[in-house]
Amino acid sequence: MRRYGYDPYHGRSRGRTALKILIGILLCLLVLSVAALLFLEPYIHYTSDGVRLDLPFFQNKDGEPAPPENSTPLQLTTPSPTPTSTPEPETDFRGVLLAATAITDGTAQSQVDAAGGTAAIFSMKETDGTLGYQSQTTLGTSSEQAGINEAIQTLNGGELYTVAWISCFRDNALPWNDRALGIHSNSGNWRDDESIRWSSPAVESVRSYVAQVCGELAGLGFDEILLDNCGFPTRGTVSYIKSDSNYDPATLTQTMETFFQTLDQTMAQYPEVKVSVVTSLTVLNGGSDGSGLTLDLLKQYADKVYVQVGEGETVPTIEGLEIVPIVSQGTDTGSWAVLS
Repeated sequence: MRRYGYDPYHGRSRGRTALKILIGILLCLLVLSVAALLFLEPYIHYTSDGVRLDLPFFQNKDGEPAPPENSTPLQLTTPSPTPTSTPEPETDFRGVLLAATAITDGTAQSQVDAAGGTAAIFSMKETDGTLGYQSQTTLGTSSEQAGINEAIQTLNGGELYTVAWISCFRDNALPWNDRALGIHSNSGNWRDDESIRWSSPAVESVRSYVAQVCGELAGLGFDEILLDNCGFPTRGTVSYIKSDSNYDPATLTQTMETFFQTLDQTMAQYPEVKVSVVTSLTVLNGGSDGSGLTLDLLKQYADKVYVQVGEGETVPTIEGLEIVPIVSQGTDTGSWAVLS
């Protein structure tokens, strides 16, 4: 009952004490959870399979975390670089001019080896106009040697690298047989310092004839066609040359480009056969020697050039153009060609 307006005192409430204890326990658990989270953070890993805990004392001997059971280790492989083939270095070209008899007597390879060479050069069109094989052309003088074409093909079918040398327009026979095909002076056919006549590159039938000879020689299996005297005359008294339709000083280079275009069409069926040109240092150095050849023409149409180098002269280096010095005697190093 109430006394004097107050309830009687019944002692401390047990429910309130239990609530305080529960709150204290929850606070301790919260503090411990936060501390544990901070401590374990470096060992917690998030993967596609969920959260993984890697504790230090569960790691293997190598210090790597033990993989979960029934899991397949992820293996990373670095692709090895694909080996690229290193191009073989080009061997020096060393050409040796051999007599025509080497075609049939079986001595071509031994003669080249004895001279320290790597290639045999054979004259297939002389300055007197004669051909070293049997031709289907109508202008030239074919060889009368029976079976010569078959012998050439047999030789060219071997391992020896073979070159067919031809005198393109320094041809004593064509202008002698038909004056309309030659280069003229005021007194008739013009002749050079060795009294040799020249056919004219400006005459379409002459250009076609030379291109046909090159095509026939390629068909006989030569590895390379070497064009000498390829252009207008530069030797002898060129001032005596008469300016006419066969020799127009203003169109020499244009005429030679027309010739190379004709030759290109003929040689298109023999893409593996190289076409080389004998030129001068003047042309290789970017100048003009009166032949109609230019450095640009050579770079565009020639696979290789040969050049006579005098004492004290040096051969320029031209990107994309192989240059072979013409020498009187071979050496143990470098590229060279003996044409006499």
